[in-house]
Amino acid sequence: MASGTGAREKTFFGHPRGLATLFGTELWERFSWYGLRAILATFMVASPAAGGLGLTEATAQAIVGIYGALIYLVALPGGWIADRVLGSRRAVLWGGLIIMCGHISMAIPARTGAFVALGLFLIIIGTGLLKPNISTMVGKLYPQNDDARRDAGFSIFYMGINIGAFVAPIVVGWLAAGDRWHLGFGAAAVGMALGLLQYARGRHHLRGVGDVPGHRLTPEERRHFGLTALAVVAVIAVALTAWTASGTFSLDAFALVMTLIILAVPVLYFGYILLGSHNLTDDERSRVKAYIWLFIAAAIFWMIYDLAPTVLLFFAQHRTDLSLFGISITPATTQAFNPLFIMIFVPVFAALWVKLGDRVTAPQKFAAGLFINGLSFVVMALAAALAQSGRISVWWLVLVYLVQVFGELALSPVGLSVTSKLAPQAFKSQMLGLWFMSFAVGDSVGGQTGRLKNHMSEPAYFLTLAVIAIVASLVLLAFAGRLHTMMREHREPSAPASP
Repeated sequence: MASGTGAREKTFFGHPRGLATLFGTELWERFSWYGLRAILATFMVASPAAGGLGLTEATAQAIVGIYGALIYLVALPGGWIADRVLGSRRAVLWGGLIIMCGHISMAIPARTGAFVALGLFLIIIGTGLLKPNISTMVGKLYPQNDDARRDAGFSIFYMGINIGAFVAPIVVGWLAAGDRWHLGFGAAAVGMALGLLQYARGRHHLRGVGDVPGHRLTPEERRHFGLTALAVVAVIAVALTAWTASGTFSLDAFALVMTLIILAVPVLYFGYILLGSHNLTDDERSRVKAYIWLFIAAAIFWMIYDLAPTVLLFFAQHRTDLSLFGISITPATTQAFNPLFIMIFVPVFAALWVKLGDRVTAPQKFAAGLFINGLSFVVMALAAALAQSGRISVWWLVLVYLVQVFGELALSPVGLSVTSKLAPQAFKSQMLGLWFMSFAVGDSVGGQTGRLKNHMSEPAYFLTLAVIAIVASLVLLAFAGRLHTMMREHREPSAPASP
C-alpha cells in the first residue's frame, strides 16, 4: 500500500508529483502578473479624471518596459539570495507574499501615484524572489541526465503559466472596464493569494527540493551582505533625491538611464562568472561561453515579443475593430490571444521534443524561435500599413499572436531547460536569474524603441524590428554546430579548473 501511494504521488502526467505543486503556484502568480500587465499601460495613459495617470503613450511604453525589465533584473539577486541565504523553497514563499502586498497597494482607490509606485516596487521585489527559484525547483525534480523529460516537464510547467496568462486579461480587463482600474488590480491580489495557498498545501510533494541553500553564507558573510545591501539602498535613495532636486528628472530620462544600467549588468555578471575564482571545470566554462550566444538571441526575441502590453495593446485600442464573432471585447482581452494558442500547442511541442530527442539542438531551436518571431512583425508591418486608411479587423492581431506562439514554444521552454542544464553547480539558481535577465534586456530596449516612431512610419517601425530578429536568427543558425560542441553535452566531467 505504501509503495503504491508513493508511486501515485510521483506521477503528474508522467512527471514528478512536485511538478503539480509548482504548476499551480506559477499559474496563479502568472494570473496576478498578466492581469496587472493587461491594464497597466492603458491605466497609465488614461486621464486623471478617468482615474489614470495621464501619461503619453511613448512614456507609458518606456515605463512599462522598464517595469518589466526590473521584474527580471531582480531575478538575479533573487537567485543569489536563494543560493546563499533562504533556499529556493522559502524564497518562493516570501516572494509570493510580497507580490500579494504589492497588488493590494495597487488596488487602494486613492488618487495619488504613491500607492501605485509602492505597489510596483513590491511586485518587482517579490517576483525577483519567486520567478527564478520556482523554475530552479522544476529543474531539480529531474535527474541531471534526463534531458528529454526535463524539456517536456518545463513545457508542462509553461502550460500553467499560460493558463493564468489567458484567464487574467479577460477577467481583469472586464473588471477594470469603465475606469474601475483598482478593482482589476484587486483581482490580481486575489490570484496571488490563491497561488500561495496552492504552494503551502502541496509543499510535501517537493520532497525537500529547494529546502537548503546550495552554498550557504557564513555568519560573517551574512553580516557583510546585510551592510552592503543597506549601503546600496542608501546610495540609490541619495542619487534619486539629488536627481529630482536638480530639476532634470523625468520618467523618460529615468527609463533611458535604467536601460543603460540593465544592459551593463549581464556583461558584468558573465565576466564575474568566467573571470572569477569559482573552481569551475573546463566544461562548465565552455558551457557558459556557449550560453552567452543563446542569451543574446533570447534578448532580441523578448525585445519584440514583450511589446505586446504596450505597442500591440495600443494598436488594438486605436487601430482595430474590437469585435470577435460579433462580440465586443476590451483591448486587454487581446492579450489573451497568445496564451490561448500556447495552451493548444504546448502538448504538441512537449511531445515533439521527446520524439526528436538530441537530433535538434538547443541553438537550432533558439534560431528557429527567433526567426519565427521576426516573421510575426512582418505581419504587423502589413497590418499597420492597412490600418493607415482606417480601423482593421482584430483578426490581424490574432494572426500575429499565432505566429509568435510557434516562436515562443521553440525558444522559451527550451531556454529554461538549457539554462538549468548548462549552469555551473555553484550558480544553479543564479543562472536561472540570468536567463530572466535576457527578458530584462529585451524589455528595456523594447521600451526605448518607441523613440524610433519619431523618425519613421509605424509600418517601417515594425519592419525594422522584424529585420533585426531575422538577421540575428540566421547568424545563430550559422554557428549552431559550434555552439553545440561548446556545450559539451556528452563528455565526462573534467577536473576542476585551477583558480
